[in-house]
Amino acid sequence: MKPLIVLIITSVISLILIKIINREYDFALSARIGMSVMLLFTALGHFLYTDGMTMMIPDVMPFKREIVYFTAIIEIVAAIGLHISIIRPITAWILIVFFLLMLPANIKASIEQINYKTGTYDGSGLQYLWFRIPLQLVFIVWVYGSSLRFSVKNEIGMIL
Repeated sequence: MKPLIVLIITSVISLILIKIINREYDFALSARIGMSVMLLFTALGHFLYTDGMTMMIPDVMPFKREIVYFTAIIEIVAAIGLHISIIRPITAWILIVFFLLMLPANIKASIEQINYKTGTYDGSGLQYLWFRIPLQLVFIVWVYGSSLRFSVKNEIGMIL
């Protein structure tokens, strides 16, 4: 829930500031700023709650702690990459795949009631999935809309 709140509030604030500065709205840029701040926020969680997050990784995966740190680095690099036009499309596709690959960890955390903050088994449980799976889809659509859809539209506009 917190990442969604960070995403929306940051996007709205940046939309207002961009309107004040540029005298026009830039929804795609505001959405990318929101996503970047959200990614940095969640990356921080990987460092603060490493033990709990390692519990979320499916048991068949080795090097769980390293995976948690690696995914934090992916989030940090992606937060930057969304703002570099030449690598924005590849960054967006990597993020879309990344969000899809996070589903097994979220499913495991829900089934086993893992509380990633405390590293215990007193988490929200299966009702968490009713929120988390749609949230992953929101993240995917958000990245696609702000980083791929508009950039493709702008590229076509420049050609014409």
